[in-house]
Amino acid sequence: MSIRGNNKKSETNESELIEKLVAVNRVAKVVKGGRRFGFAALVVVGDEKGRVGFGSGKAKEVPEAIQKATDSAKKNMIRVPLRDGRTLHHDVKGHFGAGRVVMRSAPAGTGIIAGGAMRAVLEALGIQDVVSKSVGTSNPYNIIRATIDGLQKTESPRSIASRRGKKVSDVVVNRDGDYNKQQASQQDSE
Repeated sequence: MSIRGNNKKSETNESELIEKLVAVNRVAKVVKGGRRFGFAALVVVGDEKGRVGFGSGKAKEVPEAIQKATDSAKKNMIRVPLRDGRTLHHDVKGHFGAGRVVMRSAPAGTGIIAGGAMRAVLEALGIQDVVSKSVGTSNPYNIIRATIDGLQKTESPRSIASRRGKKVSDVVVNRDGDYNKQQASQQDSE
């Protein structure tokens, strides 16, 4: 049993977070008197400005499971650098178990091309333009972990430039046009 698209904004002491309920699973334990039901919830939390986290929680009632999952997600948030506050800086691949995901940066106006659990993570993160594909499994737990794995691998040009001891303009290839044109201008200046 799965519930998707349940969005709720919550107020915290530092900023507003958006919560997305990705899945609710009902599990049954058979005992002498019959069945005892429990619920497991999977929640994604983000501030739509580059921070995102996920968590899961189990309880006898659905609201308690959602609350536990939300608290877990808030504790496990990561920061992801975004280009222009709308897309990824570069293409990334992530995997967890059998789940494999590919996320590619996209031009403005593309929108979020992703499905299911991956869409919830990208929306909570604040990405507006991305093309993505998940391969291998449709299990939302593994897809979310693979997506987070890929997002943790993203780096901004500023961090790469500082690590290499160069300027940002030396690291970033001309996105608008021709790489050969930039190479030619560098050779002319030498």
